Formats: sequence, structure tokens, C-alpha cells
Amino acid sequence: MVQKILFSATVDYHFKAFHLPYLKWFKEQGWDVHVAASGEIELPYVDQKYNIPIQRSPIDKKNIQAYRQFKKIIDDNQYNIIHCHTPMGGALTRLAAIKARKHGAKVIYTAHGFHFCKGAPLMNWLMYYPVEKVLAHLTDSLITINEEDYHLAQRKLKAASIELVHGVGVDSEEFKPVPYKEKIALRKSYGYRPDDFLFIYPAEFNANKNQQFLIHAFNLVKNKMPNARLLLAGEGAGLDNCKKMAKQMEIQSKVDFLGFRRDMKQLLSISDVGVGSSLREGLPVNIMEAMACELPIIAVENRGHRELIDHDVNGWLISKDEVIEFSRKMQVLANNRELIEQLGKEGRRTIVGKYNVPKVLNQKKVIYQSYMKEEGVGEWAVR
Repeated sequence: MVQKILFSATVDYHFKAFHLPYLKWFKEQGWDVHVAASGEIELPYVDQKYNIPIQRSPIDKKNIQAYRQFKKIIDDNQYNIIHCHTPMGGALTRLAAIKARKHGAKVIYTAHGFHFCKGAPLMNWLMYYPVEKVLAHLTDSLITINEEDYHLAQRKLKAASIELVHGVGVDSEEFKPVPYKEKIALRKSYGYRPDDFLFIYPAEFNANKNQQFLIHAFNLVKNKMPNARLLLAGEGAGLDNCKKMAKQMEIQSKVDFLGFRRDMKQLLSISDVGVGSSLREGLPVNIMEAMACELPIIAVENRGHRELIDHDVNGWLISKDEVIEFSRKMQVLANNRELIEQLGKEGRRTIVGKYNVPKVLNQKKVIYQSYMKEEGVGEWAVR
């Protein structure tokens, strides 16, 4: 009988952006791969895809319908392994898989950064922690993606197994620095000059991503960096407020709001420095991709950034209250090409050595194969 795995998340773009290497690996092992999430994106390496009306809000009534659909899909397909992601996708899937676990299905949940963590608002602890504490009892393997979450889970949650995996991985062969001539040509194609100095931050515009902080920091030193520009890629509820802020500070001609992009590799290739202002991160792919492209990083300190950035080695970590210090670091790099190269090379070394896709895939194979063997599939060669 063909073995089956179900991958679930809140939205299907999550899989296109982060999980294709893992879907592909299961297909190479001869498994049927199913995906369940909200959305109609076509995904490779998938035998069956379900569009489930999952909503991010835990109080949205549509999630009742989503739970029922999950339960029917799981009961009908008799999966060997179920791997769920994102808070709502993970919660609904684990609830729907209670019966399946009793019949031998193994349930894996990857926490891409707990909403409750050191320094998180009390409301986050009141809302998310009790849910994860209960759902941990319905989880065979709880995967965390940073040291802080790993130790928190070990202390507070009672999953059958708790693992640390270094995120979803970055393709360091796709995201890599380009030769100088190619960089200049790419800049020209995007309308930038060779001597422009480009800071970049790709992220959804919301309160957590905190782009206002970057705009404020940039404004403080705009006159000391005449050729500098701030590139902000993404969409979201906070976009209009950020545009208004830039206009009020009269820097709208120096802050480029790029919208939703599918060309991040090229945008990172033309940039000089990666910046990050988020208040909470699990293990941010946007920062990892920038590091892989040899961009030094200036970022607000949080657990995810701490995991990646070695202060004074591949970038700088700045307190969320120190916008002046952040702006000073921006100015330092805008005037020191040698330091940019030094920090950038160390950043890429960090990614290649620990966070690239092959290394993360090998970590996940160990977890997957333990359940494959348990299910009687036999020895699976690590490829």
C-alpha cells in the first residue's frame, strides 16, 4: 500500500514559499503527498490538494467548517504522517487528527515562532499558551525553529517529542551575491543608479513588522546619506500609515514602497544592506535570504534575529527602543564599503554552514524517517 502524508497550513502560499523541497523529497520516496490549506495555488510534487476555508482569526466561524473538512479528509485518507504548520492550520489539523492518531498516524507540528515568548504581551500568553499546552498532548513531534522556543517547549509543553530544526532552509545557490557588473546592470533595470545606497526590508506591513521604526531611523540620517534609499517590499494593513509617515517627514522620494514581490532574489542582489524592525520573529526567512546574498544586517533585537545575527560579526542587533543607535549604524555602513563586505561574507558563511536547504532537509529526514520505519516502510536512504 502506498504511504501517504498530509501537509497542512493556513494558506497554501506557505508551501510554495517554504516547503517545496520537503514535498519533493517525499515524492522521491514514493509517497503520496497531499496538501490542505486555504487558496488555489498550483503546487508541484502534490498528488492531491484541498482548499480549506481556514481563517487566521481563532474566533472566525468559518474555522468550524474548516475543522469539519480537515476531519473528513484525514478520516477518509488514513494518512501515515500528518505535518501541520502555522497557528490555525496547526490547531485545526491536530484537533481533526485525534481519531487518526489512535489508529497509528503520526502528527508533527512545526511552530514557526510561538506567539508567547519572552517579552511578548500578556494577551499573547493568555490567548496562545493554553491552546498550545493542550494541543501538545496531541502532537507526536513538536518542531521548534530557534533555541528560545526549543527550551520554552521543553519546560512548558508535553509533546511526545520536541525537536530543534533550523527553520525551513534557504537555497544558498539561488540566493547568492552577484558580480559587480551584473549588480550595476540589474540596478539600472530597476531604475537605480550605480552610486545609490540601498537598504532593504521585505515584510508584510503590520504592527509586528514595525516598518515605522525603519522610516524614523532613516529620516534621522537622511541628510548624512544623500544617495541612500529605503526599499520596503510587501503589502498589509499598515502600508498606508507608513506612506503617510514618509510623506509627513518629506522623505517619500527616498522611501520606495515596492508592494508584493516575486523577484526578491533580484531585489536583494541590487541592495547593499538588509534591515529588520520586527518585534517578534521565529526564524525570519527574509533576513536569511539577505544574509545568503552577502548583505550585512542591522536588526531590532528579538529571538529570531538573535539566532541569526552575531553582533559585530555579520551585523548588528539594536534594541527596539534605540532608534537613534539604529540610524547611526545605517550611517556607518553607508560610508564603509570594506565593513559591508566583511560583515556580508560572514553572514553568508552563517547561512551556508547551518541554514541552507540541504542541511535543514537532513535534520527533517531524521524525524520523518523515524516514523517511516515505525510504520514499517523500511530503511530509507538519505539522498
